[in-house]
Parts: sequence; structure tokens; C-alpha cells
Amino acid sequence: MDLSNTAVVILNYNGRRWLEKFLPSVLQHSGNAHIIVADNHSTDDSIEFLQTNFSTIDLITVPSNLGFCGGYNFALNQVKEKYYVLLNSDVEVTSGWIEPVIQLFESNFSIAAVQPKILSYSNKEFFEYAGAAGGYIDALGYPFCRGRIFNDTEKDKGQYDDTRQVFWASGACLFIRSECYHQMNGLDEDFFAHMEEIDLCWRLQKAGYQIYYEGQSRVYHVGGGTLAVSNPRKTYFNFRNGLSLIFKNLPFLQLIWKFPLRIFLDWIASFKFLSDGSAKDCKAVWSAHLDFIKSIGGEISKRKSTAKKSKYGGTLPTVYLKLLIVDYFLFKKKSFSDLEF
Repeated sequence: MDLSNTAVVILNYNGRRWLEKFLPSVLQHSGNAHIIVADNHSTDDSIEFLQTNFSTIDLITVPSNLGFCGGYNFALNQVKEKYYVLLNSDVEVTSGWIEPVIQLFESNFSIAAVQPKILSYSNKEFFEYAGAAGGYIDALGYPFCRGRIFNDTEKDKGQYDDTRQVFWASGACLFIRSECYHQMNGLDEDFFAHMEEIDLCWRLQKAGYQIYYEGQSRVYHVGGGTLAVSNPRKTYFNFRNGLSLIFKNLPFLQLIWKFPLRIFLDWIASFKFLSDGSAKDCKAVWSAHLDFIKSIGGEISKRKSTAKKSKYGGTLPTVYLKLLIVDYFLFKKKSFSDLEF
């Protein structure tokens, strides 16, 4: 299959060890796709390593660390292919990982973005946290996946070897039509990192496009390659961006009651962090809320801008209309198949 209209773009920040480990699999299994590494102002020897060992790969240098969002926006403004693949540096790809997705794009022109099956690199029989078998959100905007609810990941038994419409596709390995990416003005750079792909997929759906999961494509993700799961900075981004996500995209009549409830639940989470001895994570939640309040003018402007591009104002069909936190903790629904869509 001719993949010359596909660009695989790996955003790298101090990930020399991941490039050394996983770039060979990308070169081996990507046919004649255009392979690009965008270096997000690394301070390690990533650039020297690439120039010495992978001189045939195109290199884009980002002038400063613009985060996941800014780094990709900067790089993709210079890439001309029809399809983009935003690929984390800590991902091992497999034979035939691109072809099923491109075939899906070509069969349905309303599909804007797709993710493959994402399994854990360290435990390859299980799904990986960041994306698993396709992402969803619940009634309050909390994200989860087929194959992963909160921290519980399922074993891959072939139960998700399908092709299915989902709410969001993981940024760990995100296939997207270039025209759709630029139509949405790319990723929201205020997110910096975390949940930015959920926001993009939400905006795409409101503009009339669909998001899909393709189970015939498979990759393995290390996870936490740039920012560890336990890092309070990650807690900060998750809570701040979670507020921005729903503020920008929820219909107004839902926002006026769901937003205060999310604030209240975040406070509960902060006190839970404190009681568990994680004062830094507790502080990160409050810092996230404070910074969101400081940026409220910009958030209002973004909400208005998103609304102007929207063709769909109601609840999207890929939203889980119940409260995941209640189903999980009260009714002990620990897998996707337990949920009632």
C-alpha cells in the first residue's frame, strides 16, 4: 500500500533513550510513509543522536519547549501530507499498523481521527492506560476508555478487535486528516499537555466529524515517558485542563450545573490527596483551579470560538450519559462491558 501521503511525526523532548529503542520499529514497519522527528528543544543529546544514527529521517527543531500542543502545532504547520500520525516517542509499532487506518479513512470521509489498539509495552497482554481501545467521556466529562476505567486495565482477549466510533482518540498514537487538524487550528496550546486530544476530538465532533478506533492496528506504549504518572505537574494539568475541556465544549444548559459539580468533586479529590499524604498533589489541584480562574477571559473567548464552528449543539452520541464515578465506586463496574450505554 502506498503510504507516501502519510506523515508519522514523533515529538521528542529529552527522549533520546526512547528514540534509540523505538525508532527502528517505526522505520521497519511504516513503508514509504514520511518519518519526521520534531525536537521540542531537548536539553539531552537527542539531536546529535539522530543526526549520527538516523540521518535519513527529517528533523524539525522547535525553537523552545512549547509543550505537547505547541510543539505539534509548530511542527505540523510545516508538514504537507494528507494524513498525520502523532506518535509518542515511547511507542513500539508493529507490522501493518498504518494500513488499516488509512483504509478506514478512505472508506468514510466523515472520519477525522482514528486511534489503534494501544497495549502496554511492559505487560503486552494488557491494554495501556492512555487510550486502550478508544476513549469516551461520562456525563460530567470524565474520560475513560474501552479496556481501561480509572486505573483498572483489562487483559486483551480479542474483545476489542473491532472498528468502532468512539469519543476521543489517544494522543499517544493519533491518526488525523491534516485538513481537519488545521481546520480546528490544531491543539489548544493553553493545555500544554494532557487531555488536549480529547478537546480536539470534541471540537471535531461538534463540527460534524467522527472519531474512530481501529482494532486491526496495534501498538505498544510505555506511558509516562516524558512526565511520570505520580508527578504533581501531571496532576495540575489533568485538573486544570479538565475544567477547560468542559467549559469550552459543554452545551450551556449542561455547563451551568455540571461545572460547579466538577469543582466540588475536584475539591474532594484534593482532600483525598492530602489524607493520603500527597500534599503536593493537593496543592496542584488548588493551583489548577486558581490558574483557570485567572484565565477565565480567555476561556470565554475560546468557548465562543468553538461555538462558531459547531454544527451540533446537543449531547454527542458517544457520551456515556451516566456518572462513571458512581458506577465504578458504588456499583463496582470495573470494565467497559459492565457499563450500560
